[in-house]
Amino acid sequence: MFSENHRIAGVAHPKGFKAAGVRAGIKKNGNLDVAVIHTEREAAVAGVFTKNLVAAAPVQVSKKVVATGTAHAIVANAGCANACTGEQGLHDAERMAEITAGELGCKVDDVIVASTGVIGFNLPMDKMESGIKAAVQKLSREGSVNAGNAIVTTDTYSKACATEVEIGGVEVRFGAIAKGSGMIRPDMATMLCFITTDADIDAKLLQSALSDATEVSFNCISVDGDMSTNDSVVVLANGAAGNPKITERGEDYEKFSATLKTLCVELAKRIAADGEGATKFLTINVTGAQTFADAKRVGMSVANSPLVKTAFFGQDANPGRTICAVGYSGVDIVPEKTVIDFGGVNVYRDGLVTKFDAEAMRNVLAQRDIVVDIALNLGDAAATIYTCDLSFQYVKINADYTT
Repeated sequence: MFSENHRIAGVAHPKGFKAAGVRAGIKKNGNLDVAVIHTEREAAVAGVFTKNLVAAAPVQVSKKVVATGTAHAIVANAGCANACTGEQGLHDAERMAEITAGELGCKVDDVIVASTGVIGFNLPMDKMESGIKAAVQKLSREGSVNAGNAIVTTDTYSKACATEVEIGGVEVRFGAIAKGSGMIRPDMATMLCFITTDADIDAKLLQSALSDATEVSFNCISVDGDMSTNDSVVVLANGAAGNPKITERGEDYEKFSATLKTLCVELAKRIAADGEGATKFLTINVTGAQTFADAKRVGMSVANSPLVKTAFFGQDANPGRTICAVGYSGVDIVPEKTVIDFGGVNVYRDGLVTKFDAEAMRNVLAQRDIVVDIALNLGDAAATIYTCDLSFQYVKINADYTT
């Protein structure tokens, strides 16, 4: 579903969208750092943002844009988060929207704003203004790769994908770019994700679909358990596909929602797998819970445990750390009913750590991708959490993280 061509097409895959990424000198390393995504045709807009009470200025601005129900553009930068910057930061975020709107000929409240980088520094607005103007001049159907690269920070690569689905007898396209590698935990992570679609859909239904998709994707990942100030996931739907407008829940809405969810889960997995310094990608399947919330809580307890994460980094089975994290999750589990497998090898059953085959376990732990199955055997609800290990490199990266 997600080919290399789709990665390249990204947010410009749906009809009517263009993108660009340029170097404005905001990142010290001189890499691409300002991105613009644009649709001339008015788009319905939806967004989900960090639940951190210390929300960055661009989050505050973008929430107001989402509340209008429509948008024409997204402008984003990396290298400076514009968070904890007071009134000046809010003015700068608003100015980003003003400059973009002026260049594109749209209303200021039709521009989503996003920033990522180090907290506590003001945006260099002279560089920002020249960068936005340069990006607008370079907008094209081939600009998604540069736009994706312009929003990364400690990522080892830009996350991007695209897909299609038939809705109402018409091909509807989806595209996305995302960044995220550290300060990752639910509600949400230090991540930006911009999704485009040429579907015609009511803004309220678009918001519902995005909120549902986020709950099982971006809110089910963790790298280090830290919640950021800048997290933003935004969808623009411009209706250029020409499908019968989705105005109520039904078959068309379900197809749209399922496709959006698949896209978000794929990007979430890539973010978790690209965690800072990661050498392992862990998929934690929790089944047999009484509620989804319980399943998620157990999975996140395991995913956020430094002892679990370092054990997988060191390729040390140590299943006691995992059952310990399950036990303190706050969910009312029954140890004797709980069953835990690492890569298909049983490590805990009947309240006891099992005598598993040591060589089979070594083979499991040597893999890059490892599945941890936790069966609570208390109900029918389930959740899947995506995370990574905690390595020496993670400490090195975050011991000296600057712009």
